[in-house]
Amino acid sequence: MSTLPLGLLVVIFVAAAAVVWVAGIQLSRAVDVLDARLHLGSALGGLVMLAVATNLPEIAITVSAAASGNLDVAVGNILGGIALQTVVLVVLDAFGRRGRGVRSLTHRAASLSLVLEGIVVVSVLAVVIVGSQLPGGLEVLRLTPDVVLIAALWIVGLLLVRRAGSHLPWHGEDNAPGTGPRAPRQGGSGPRRRGSTTTMSTRRAAIVFSVAAGATLVAGVVLERAGDAASSQIGLSGVLFGATVLALATSLPQISTGLQAIRQGDDTLAISDIFGGNAFLPVLFLMATVISGSAVLPRADGADIYLTALAALLTLVYVVGLIFRPRRRILGMGVDSLVVLTLYVLGVGGLFTIAA
Repeated sequence: MSTLPLGLLVVIFVAAAAVVWVAGIQLSRAVDVLDARLHLGSALGGLVMLAVATNLPEIAITVSAAASGNLDVAVGNILGGIALQTVVLVVLDAFGRRGRGVRSLTHRAASLSLVLEGIVVVSVLAVVIVGSQLPGGLEVLRLTPDVVLIAALWIVGLLLVRRAGSHLPWHGEDNAPGTGPRAPRQGGSGPRRRGSTTTMSTRRAAIVFSVAAGATLVAGVVLERAGDAASSQIGLSGVLFGATVLALATSLPQISTGLQAIRQGDDTLAISDIFGGNAFLPVLFLMATVISGSAVLPRADGADIYLTALAALLTLVYVVGLIFRPRRRILGMGVDSLVVLTLYVLGVGGLFTIAA
């Protein structure tokens, strides 16, 4: 696409973004049905099904980069977008549900399962930082210890979240009062209804999920390729493009699915999709290592590690928010979301100094 004129690249970019947006809405509806029919629970549904589906573009790009030996692209693609995908929660908090009396997203969705998911994200990111400091040459059977540990942490996290969804040794339940899949609507009465999506058959939901996932994969790759070609013509550096424009483009599935989940009344699924995707993305380092046969994480540069640490910090802010459940909204968002937005803006400013 690098030979196409800038105007045509912008048109392709916008068209692909529209496809990703619509597909994301259908993904959220299908996962909502499959969660209910398969009894996965919103947290696990977001952690696995929706998180993997909305990150299909990253999977395709990582495989392509690893197969061609361009490991720097694979590392930057995975780590560059995790921080901004966390900031997607700011968008969901500010625009997901508006009006007087509406409380913050973390107040509505507070759950120990979500706290556990956030801890899994931070744990995986910590191993990423550790692995980046290891020397090359540790490959055994086309694997390195760091990527194996990341995958193991992710699997253990899935099992713990699954267990937390059914039983926790606390006096109360997993969900805080006034939250959860049967919490009453604010400003209304009676149990929350999942909406008309429950009339969809399981088979149809599976078909919709598969088609929407395929559309997300194809359109997401086109989105990133067109955006990369446009940034080259504009003259935006690779690190800054990856952490801003490209990260925003690849976060469109999370934004559309998150907004749809909130409109369906499932705030837990919206947060779980973000946490689940951020925990899953570093697992792709294992795939990249197997395909390339070389250690991947030692290729991470200072900007990549900087963004990884920033993502862990932003995640911890939301973990604290899920525990304390702030009610107050400032500028249309919860206090924790305002803190995350401020830290991200400051973090991007620091990134400019690194990339300069």
